[in-house]
Amino acid sequence: MKKQCGTMKRCIRRRKQKMELKKSQRKDYYKILGVDKNASEDEIKKAYRKRALMHHPDRHSGASAEVQKEEEKKFKEVGEAFTILSDPKKKTRYDSGQDLDEEGMNMGDFDANNIFKAFFGGPGGFSFEASGPGNFFFQFG
Repeated sequence: MKKQCGTMKRCIRRRKQKMELKKSQRKDYYKILGVDKNASEDEIKKAYRKRALMHHPDRHSGASAEVQKEEEKKFKEVGEAFTILSDPKKKTRYDSGQDLDEEGMNMGDFDANNIFKAFFGGPGGFSFEASGPGNFFFQFG
């Protein structure tokens, strides 16, 4: 059974405090993509493309394992930021400070590679395949 907070005012105050704490601890997706909070859809897409290419694991295959791990982490954060900011419903929830884990907004099944492929894959461009951690394949033309 859930512990009661006491008075209604105390419950509301605790709920607000928890929400403020969550907001202060969550990632700044605008900062991750390097865009302003008033950025258009096109600006968000352009920023995503630029950052995804910059942090893509294949661009750092010759770097140390530590650098590769950090760049992979950044690549995933960029994809996560784009997933939220490119979806009007998720963006509205994010901007208003609502919990993104509620109502099916869980990011557990997120895959940055799928977003990357959607932007850069396809006929006549370049394709990208990932068969596991560290196993990437690019094809140009």
